[in-house]
Amino acid sequence: MTQSKRKPNIVLLGIDSLRADHLSGYGYHRLTSPHIDRFAQQGVLFENTFSAHIPTTSAYASMLTGMDVFSTQVVALRHKGPLRDEVKTLPEILREQGYHTVCVGFSGNPSSRGFDEYLDYTAWGSWDEGRMPKAQNLNEQAIPALERLLADDKPFFLFLRHMDPHAPYLPPEPYERIFYSGDECDPANESMDPVLAFKPFRDFLASWLPPGITDQEYVTAQYDGAIAYMDAAIQTIFTALESRGVLDETIVAVNGDHGETLYEHDCFFDHHGIYDNVLHVPLILRYPAKLPAGKRVAGFNQHKDLVPTLLELAGIDAGIDPSTGSGDVLSLSKGRRFDGRSLLPMIRGEVASHESEFYITECTWMRKHGWRTPQWKLILALEPDFHFKPAVELYNLVEDPDENRNVAEQNPDVVMALTARMQAWIRQREAETGLPNPIHHQGDWHGQEGVGPFTSSQQAYDTLHIGNASQAKRLQEKLKAEEEAAAAEVAEATKEEKPKEEKPKKEKPKAKARSRRKKKETG
Repeated sequence: MTQSKRKPNIVLLGIDSLRADHLSGYGYHRLTSPHIDRFAQQGVLFENTFSAHIPTTSAYASMLTGMDVFSTQVVALRHKGPLRDEVKTLPEILREQGYHTVCVGFSGNPSSRGFDEYLDYTAWGSWDEGRMPKAQNLNEQAIPALERLLADDKPFFLFLRHMDPHAPYLPPEPYERIFYSGDECDPANESMDPVLAFKPFRDFLASWLPPGITDQEYVTAQYDGAIAYMDAAIQTIFTALESRGVLDETIVAVNGDHGETLYEHDCFFDHHGIYDNVLHVPLILRYPAKLPAGKRVAGFNQHKDLVPTLLELAGIDAGIDPSTGSGDVLSLSKGRRFDGRSLLPMIRGEVASHESEFYITECTWMRKHGWRTPQWKLILALEPDFHFKPAVELYNLVEDPDENRNVAEQNPDVVMALTARMQAWIRQREAETGLPNPIHHQGDWHGQEGVGPFTSSQQAYDTLHIGNASQAKRLQEKLKAEEEAAAAEVAEATKEEKPKEEKPKKEKPKAKARSRRKKKETG
């Protein structure tokens, strides 16, 4: 197959915990992302991309399937069992089109099903272990993989999951000091007192922050330094593609799975809460054959729109429904359709935006859902949370974009109207999918077996705890092992139920995944 006739390669950089407003290309006052900014100038930057379903597992379930939380039924970090067989992942779709698919840094998660090959790298660390070159560790797996893929006579899909903005924030020198020159242990500074007083996270944070730290600005500077370090390492990927003459023949996408809370909302240095610092993520696409350079798109979009967009860019016939217009709705097969829509009509200016109001969920350390419009954000707690927050939160995003003033009590009519719209959407999606809203059926979503829903904030506060970075890593490895075991059981049961004459499904690379060096899964 000649290069001119084969379909384009696809490289997707999925960056964990990257909030859009901390990239310089999105207006941040610090120059955190010069290389990604230059990359964006060669393609299309989307100003209003949202991760509607927090955290990682549910976010990637949408990003890699084109489906929402009702179709995937994946809503929690600690999702039990595999992804539904009825939902096809992007690597599974691309494999059917002759692609060779490789995943770096995301094995053992139900949302990462379907790759031909899984590669892992070290992406944790602690203060005692020293600075952690996460992105370089990824490159040491990705660049050799790229060489092997280019030697093959097939188009490829390379998925790279970057972890630098995910805690622990431990950027190597000199990046730990490029945005901070003060004394992080100044005894007169008390800004870290509430952070280190928060018992559920206190031990984890203390395991990777400097002993005696007092200044929260230092921690934020570590987050920004980690982005800047990762940005430089990502340029190595871009350079590798360019030097091998395939950059312009490759669809390259940069997308965040979710953002990060730093010192805001008392959700210190993590990514729980469905405030916009967690929901708003970057999305940048580059493919000169079909995309303009230097374009910024203001319309609203979500993770579920990425897969239909990539497939349309690649010229893969996934069955466009002509009754809705080119690129509006893409069907998979046998009548199934994506919940998302291609972004190409938005890029061409044919539509101004996709849904400007939408359903949001989180199920990491708190279980909540809500409804976001351009003006309002409604957040409803489904059980008491460990921050002792009110059960109902309402923010005017126009007057209070940082979501600091809860105006629910002053606007009961708005709360009622938004709740009605949210519930109408839930009923619609449940009817369309024939499936329940998964946020209501999570059992021990918090990982505390036998506890069930929390009955008070004090119970949640006393129960939830991350001991330190090593314990957090072990916890994630345990969750990963449980997910792989559950997937293997389902696969074996499915195999036993099949008629002997039926050909086996072409989707189970689990043995290869298990044979590789194990890596933790993170939120």
